[in-house]
Order: sequence, then C-alpha cells, then structure tokens
Amino acid sequence: MFLSALELRNIVESSFLPKRCQCTLSPDLKMTVKVYSDGETDQVELLKTGIDANSLNGCREIQDLISVLRSDMEHQASTQTLHPDRQAL
Repeated sequence: MFLSALELRNIVESSFLPKRCQCTLSPDLKMTVKVYSDGETDQVELLKTGIDANSLNGCREIQDLISVLRSDMEHQASTQTLHPDRQAL
C-alpha cells in the first residue's frame, strides 16, 4: 500500500460525496466501506467488507475499486427499483 490508511480512507470517502461514506481499515489491512443513503439517516445503501487494501498499490487500483463500488450501488438501486418489496442482500 503506497498511501497511508488516512489518505486512502479520505480518497474513498470523498469519492462518494455528497453521500456519506465511512471507510475503515482493520489491522490486517482489510477494508470495509459503507455508503449511506443520505446524510441524515443511518440507512446503508452499500456495504462491502473484506476488501484487501494491500492490493491498492496505485491510483489505478483505487480508481478501479471506486468504480466497482459505484457499479454495485447502481446495481442494487436498479434491483430495488424493479423489486421494491424485495430486501437488499
């Protein structure tokens, strides 16, 4: 990992603005990312755990991670739109 944990968290969290995002790193550098639906509630729109921060060795890897997370959010949103009575997994 070429960035400090604080720098990496800041990049990931700010990439989801204006939504609230919380990024945590465990001592073994496994990352958890939570993106909340809005800034006023604690409803989680996306939760990803077990992301290997050791693999984030450059800007490209971080950008790819953010793209995957955004894609997952869009997929979940479209699934909920098509099936509003279905709970998110």
